[in-house]
Amino acid sequence: MLEIIRNVLSVPETYAVVDKDTGCAIGSIGLMIGKASSIGISDTEGEVGYWVGVPYWGQGLIPEAVQEILRYAFEELHLEKVWCGYYDGNIKSKRVQEKCGFQYQYTKENIPCSLLNEIRTEHITCLKKENWISR
Repeated sequence: MLEIIRNVLSVPETYAVVDKDTGCAIGSIGLMIGKASSIGISDTEGEVGYWVGVPYWGQGLIPEAVQEILRYAFEELHLEKVWCGYYDGNIKSKRVQEKCGFQYQYTKENIPCSLLNEIRTEHITCLKKENWISR
């Protein structure tokens, strides 16, 4: 858990997703800009990542958080594109990205997932600023 706090939750542009009723943290969302991303993007692009606890799945919390980080990325940081990814079989994450306007770009296979000590297939999606504006 300490590794996750240091390497995921404590990096710049990472925020808690909180329960509006209790104010308790129930997940996180982050924006990795340029070289901070692991998918090789330019400094005018970002990659969003998110996580929410299982009891909070299906409540629309992550799509709401993604929409806000997209607004921040495009309106305040003036990014041109925001990328996102989901692991093969993670239908809920795929659906979040579809709801938020991301479009499939490519698939990467044999991706090491060091926190889980697994090898996975990742599908990469992207949303361009002009598509976000015209939604």
